[in-house]
Amino acid sequence: MSAAHREAARLFHAGLDGQLTMDTLPASGQLTTSPDDPESAITDSAAGASAWATGVRTYNGAISVDPDGNPLPTLGALAKAAGKSTGLVTTAQVTDASPAAFFSNAVDRGAQDDIARQYLSVTRPDVILGGGEDWWLPAGSPGAYPDQPAEDPEEGSRGTKGDLIAQARRSGYQYVSTPAQLAAAGNGKLLGLFANEEMFQQRAEGAGDIYDPVVSLAAMTEKALTNLSADRDGFFLLVEEEAVDEFAHRNNGRRTLQAMGELDRAVAVAVAYAQRHRDTLVVVTGDHETGGLSVEDVDTGDESGDGTSAEDGPFAVKGTGFRFVMDWTTTGHTGQDVPVTAYGPFAGRFSGKHPNTHVFKILEPLL
Repeated sequence: MSAAHREAARLFHAGLDGQLTMDTLPASGQLTTSPDDPESAITDSAAGASAWATGVRTYNGAISVDPDGNPLPTLGALAKAAGKSTGLVTTAQVTDASPAAFFSNAVDRGAQDDIARQYLSVTRPDVILGGGEDWWLPAGSPGAYPDQPAEDPEEGSRGTKGDLIAQARRSGYQYVSTPAQLAAAGNGKLLGLFANEEMFQQRAEGAGDIYDPVVSLAAMTEKALTNLSADRDGFFLLVEEEAVDEFAHRNNGRRTLQAMGELDRAVAVAVAYAQRHRDTLVVVTGDHETGGLSVEDVDTGDESGDGTSAEDGPFAVKGTGFRFVMDWTTTGHTGQDVPVTAYGPFAGRFSGKHPNTHVFKILEPLL
């Protein structure tokens, strides 16, 4: 999520004179995103999130290990060691790169079943909500979400660490898989898996693209805050809207805007909580830019190409007769800086331009 993603979402959801909730936060800055990778100057999600979670730049594909593969302390583990409750919320698999970097260590981001095992046996986050049921169950043992669903026949249970859902229950987690079960769950440890893999189908526009999560990011965020805030020692919570990245990879402007709106609703939940609990810090940023996006006027004479370089849209500017297009230049990541905005105690420390490791530098002393 770069400045361009935020501006496109602002125009579409709030209009020329409006603001996204994430852009009303009083402190703002920029983060660079370069990894420490022998083959690339452009980060992937694993290296980007690991820089946030550990304060150390590493290679693409690494989950909170240094460039030599040595495990590093993570914000999630450090918060737990400090006596705080911890949690993660995502529309990706709960074991995908970004949440994994805060609660596990792996030389390869693909080891999602072992990452799930580490959640239960090592870092023990109190709240785990998102997709990725496939990685918690052995191959051939479907759970609440059937194997080979019509919308993606390649999905199906594939874990190699046994029935981790049963293990979670034995460890005291409430397990939920529907909105009603989530709403009814009480305080305490909570595992919720609401899809086989991601909570959406990330395809090009009109090619089976679906963004309709079983439960919204905002609802999961609200539940996580309710459960974690019962700990008087405080808490650490990571919230991720994976669909911004995935639909930008497909140059799907319509779904990217939809996902940005859902992310902003989750930010509004967090900010409302922080306004009621003034000792709470909220930080909003992205781990990298996807799509090489720019926001442009509608001008058929300015079309820069077709295929990946095609202009997407037009999209309405809310409350006006104006329209804009989203111009993509790649289906991959770029090295653009990403904006960071913050609210609450110490938010001003995010002002200025910093490497992405600055997130750890600011948060770790607060745990």
